[in-house]
This record gives sequence, C-alpha cells and structure tokens, in this order.
Amino acid sequence: MRRRLATLFALAALGGALLAGCGGGEGETRPVPPPKDFPQAQGKTISQLLHGSGAVPSRLVIAPASEVFDEGPERYPFGVFTTGQEQVEDVEVALYFAKDGKSKVLGPLPAKLETLQTKPAYRSQNGSGPGEAKSVYVVPRVDFDQEGPWLAIAMIKRPGGKLEASRVPSPVIGEFPRVPRVGERAPKIETLTAADVGGDLEKIDTRVPPDQMHKVDFAEVLGKKPIVLVFATPALCQSRVCGPVVDVAQQVADKYEPKADFIHQEIYVDNEINKGLRPQLKAFHLPTEPWTYLIGKEGVIKDRISGAYGVDELEEAMQSILPG
Repeated sequence: MRRRLATLFALAALGGALLAGCGGGEGETRPVPPPKDFPQAQGKTISQLLHGSGAVPSRLVIAPASEVFDEGPERYPFGVFTTGQEQVEDVEVALYFAKDGKSKVLGPLPAKLETLQTKPAYRSQNGSGPGEAKSVYVVPRVDFDQEGPWLAIAMIKRPGGKLEASRVPSPVIGEFPRVPRVGERAPKIETLTAADVGGDLEKIDTRVPPDQMHKVDFAEVLGKKPIVLVFATPALCQSRVCGPVVDVAQQVADKYEPKADFIHQEIYVDNEINKGLRPQLKAFHLPTEPWTYLIGKEGVIKDRISGAYGVDELEEAMQSILPG
C-alpha cells in the first residue's frame, strides 16, 4: 500500500506530494465552468484534440487524486501543479477521456474547484506549513463504459483566456474489483471506540488533537443506522490529504449527528507503518487512502469518495443516506 500511495501521485507530480497538509485560511468552492468554454470533441480523436485544438502545450501537471475507478459513472478528482510542485488554483480545467486512439471522446468534462477549508475550530495541527493544500479539482461524473486502460487529456484555461493542453495519467477501469462498490453490502468490521482504549484516543487516532469520531463500533451499528466511515491516517498519510479529509468529516459530523454515525478508522496497526495494515482496511481491500464510505441504515453502500473532498461535497453525499 505504501508503494501505491507514493506512486499514485508521483505519476504526474514528478515525485511530489499531491495535496500537502491540512487546510488553512479562507477558501471557496468554485462552480463548474460551462463546457462551451472548451474545445468540443465531436468527430475528433483524443490525439486531434491534444494537437489540433489550438491549445499550446502546458507546463502544468495534472495529478490524479484517485486510481480506483469502476465501469459506470465515476467521480474524478485531481490536483493542478507547477513542475516545482506548487499548487495552482486560478485556472479552469476540462478533462477528456477515450478508450483508445480511435474511440469516441467523452468531453469536455469541466471540473469544479472544491475547497478543503473548514471552520477554524475544526482545523487540526497535522501537517500544516508551507505548500499546504487549499482545494482539489473534481469532475463530478465520468461515464466509463468499458474496463481497461483509458486515454486522458486536459484543457487548461488560464485567467487571461490562454488555452493550454496537457496529458493526464491513464486511468485503468476495473483494476481493483475487490474494493466495495455502491450498491453492495458493506463488509462487517469491528472498529475500536474511545471506551476500548480507556479514553486515550491517541492509541487509535493520529490526528492532533484526536477527533471525536470514535463513539461507536461499526459492527454494532451496521444495518441499524446510516454510517459515514472514514479510512484515513492524518499523521502518516502518504498522499498528505488525510488531515483535511478528517477535518471536513468532523465538521460535517457535528452537523448531522445523531441522525448518522461517523467513524474514523486509522490505517496502520498501532499507528506504526512498519507493523502493516489494520485488518479493517484489508477487509475493504483498499489500495490507497483516504476513503470515505456512506452506508445506509440497511447496511448497503450508497456512496463512496476516494481522495480529498470538501464540506460541500460531503454534505451533498449525505443526501444518499439521509434524503431531504
């Protein structure tokens, strides 16, 4: 898992971290720009779009924030960086996908810019410092209709209107079939609670300070109440986005409890990387982290989010388990 976490973002970020540290300061979620602002794909191949749309080659790097995609509609998160690993937030981006060089192109699929910021009271002390992330780009829906590797490119619109084109690391659809999907029953796992460790949450939580999402055992509430299950390790996260994700989840938890139970599950045994993965993570067959599962009161997975997300996106996903 450490290898996968390290290489997932190094694919595009030249060995740099994707989204470093926790959110700080102010941030806004920017809406999805209209598709008409980007080159249209009708009748063109992915190569023709890349080389014949009038866009100049970009020096910006598109770094995917997930590598688990199944056939069907999928969320596609990513970061935009300079070659010096500085995060870029002032551009508009649309992605294009095709099964191969001759297939129909899906796109343009404009991305929204989702802030990772929380209210000050919910900001942890993990990983704060220079280069910390404030946002993540998200294409809300990509309709992958076949398994296997796909081609991907990005069109990047600079603030002055200049259009640039960039290659995107190829997603492989269906590469991880054992990762639980929407519509399946959630694996039954036992999660440690504050009572199990005598209130010493540092034994089961690397966040500083520990969050309060350790009140119930997942196995005891599965099939009885809606659950939000967060797999993340704020202090040991290889992708460096676990801190913001847990902060976001805690803020949303304080709004929606007791209608739903929120559970934070750490990744490594005794919170030590060299001791390997906790059995709870193995039960879900997750190759990366963070992951967030939204599970209905009947025990069926209603939504899942891989990688980083903000308060707005998690609250929207809550509607899958708490309609209205």
